[in-house]
Amino acid sequence: MPVQDLETLFSQLSRHPDVDAENLQAYDATDRLLLDEVRHRAGAEPNIAVIGDRYGALTLGALAVTAVEHVRVHQDLYTGRLALARNAAAAGLDGRYRAHDLGPGLLQDAGLVVLQLPKSLAELEEIADAVARFAAPGAILLAGGRVKHMSLGMNDVLQKYFGSVQPQLARQKSRTLVARDARHVPVEPPFPVLEDIAELGIKVAARGAVFSGARLDIGTRFLLGFLDRMPEVPRAVDLGCGTGILATMYAKLHPGAAVLATDQSAAAVASAKGTAEANGLADRISVLHDDAMSTLPGDSAELILLNPPFHVGATVHAGAALKMFQAAARVLAAGGELWTVYNSHLQYKAALERLVGPTEIEGRNPKFTVARTRRAART
Repeated sequence: MPVQDLETLFSQLSRHPDVDAENLQAYDATDRLLLDEVRHRAGAEPNIAVIGDRYGALTLGALAVTAVEHVRVHQDLYTGRLALARNAAAAGLDGRYRAHDLGPGLLQDAGLVVLQLPKSLAELEEIADAVARFAAPGAILLAGGRVKHMSLGMNDVLQKYFGSVQPQLARQKSRTLVARDARHVPVEPPFPVLEDIAELGIKVAARGAVFSGARLDIGTRFLLGFLDRMPEVPRAVDLGCGTGILATMYAKLHPGAAVLATDQSAAAVASAKGTAEANGLADRISVLHDDAMSTLPGDSAELILLNPPFHVGATVHAGAALKMFQAAARVLAAGGELWTVYNSHLQYKAALERLVGPTEIEGRNPKFTVARTRRAART
């Protein structure tokens, strides 16, 4: 039987296959607060959409606290989608939700939209525009987050798209914003944006949720300074591709190479695809929404380029980078190279040597280190 008790449901939730640790869990106080709002506001509303659910707490919780038969959900992260599917099966709620991209399929006729507030204002603006553009007339947006991560800028973004934005009382260091009365939206949505990066001679496309937007982040800039030292290979991977700048620059320098840009963020994958198209490289750069190359065969790439994250959600944690190093060790062919840029204080050289193979420091500046790691032969 499906789980109906919220506490029982929460006790069953897992982050798998995402990084797990004692200080990381599959739900938080914001999920509880939002679900209390859903319980009180859903009424007879049959169409509920959830955005930003991390591991299924909001989607499955909405099914537990209301009488709705199905919930529509959009999750940016591939790991979140896998975790939701796994948690739904464990709770007996599989088949009770439908996954969608951010757009009309998710939001059409939705009277209640439940949102875990994103970190970036750009991502929030893309979401707010979509809700105002596609949700049912009179729809209510319930947006919640941890107070320490919320800002007045979030209210300002929501007020661009909704006539009423009301902050609710905080509880357990979380707060919800209730937005309603959608305003008229511009003819064209604000995202994706397309910007010229003059120093690189390329155009970069960016969705709202992608890291660093359409700008060149400083870690990627430093790694690009070593592009001419990297081997020319027939198959290269831009792992954690973001907007696809590394993939684009490698493909430009090596016209014979096929490059795969992959990321666990759907927004990043869409952005990288847009970047490849904008630079006339769509025939040589393919994109893949995946978790650390989990669907790629072993020994299938000669070169991997990596600018790994050092956060898991809002928590500073090395787990995401270590997972990527392990993935690189599996996917690299023997003798293949992993080129990594990372914040120097993280001192990843020992981990790279342990997980992948012999590692040399190719360069270091006051903030970043670039390492070249050769995949050791399998024993």
